[in-house]
Amino acid sequence: MKLREIHPILICVDIQLGFLDEDYWGGNRNNKNAEEICAEVLNNWRDIGEEVIHVRHSSKNPNSKLHKSSKGYNFNPLCDPIHDEIVLTKSVNSCFIGTDLKKILDGKNCNTVVIIGLTTDHCVSTTTRMAANYGYDTFLISDATATFNKVGINEETYDSELMHQTALASLKDEFAIIISSKEFFKIF
Repeated sequence: MKLREIHPILICVDIQLGFLDEDYWGGNRNNKNAEEICAEVLNNWRDIGEEVIHVRHSSKNPNSKLHKSSKGYNFNPLCDPIHDEIVLTKSVNSCFIGTDLKKILDGKNCNTVVIIGLTTDHCVSTTTRMAANYGYDTFLISDATATFNKVGINEETYDSELMHQTALASLKDEFAIIISSKEFFKIF
């Protein structure tokens, strides 16, 4: 079965300008061209006429790069919503909490979601896990996401690429089909 026959919906998670400030998030961002890949996925998705839902993070912390008073709150222009694409705003890691995402997906009889965006080990991971737990067939496009270095409980630094790969490994098969953008569009 071709993927487009099941009418999946693309969920764009937190593709916002604030994530361009590497130092703020821990530095050493992996996959520095994630937004360009997200844009390619998004444009191809639009070309085949499937639906898109954009979700942005609105931090409650007024000093955050993702606070509504910051320029970082804005969508990255590469992935701006267009026309009548749905835009939701959340203030926690999951796109399902505090939004109408599940209601919208169910109202459209959607059973398959495709997830792209930022960051791999936070909002992308949480949204992917919840999508699977809600019973949606879930695809995560591995090169259309990225993360930053993280500091562990003993103050050790974990490299961003390790964090990215570990997050994907934790989601693989149990919560989502992990697939590259090139592999994904071969399905069509």
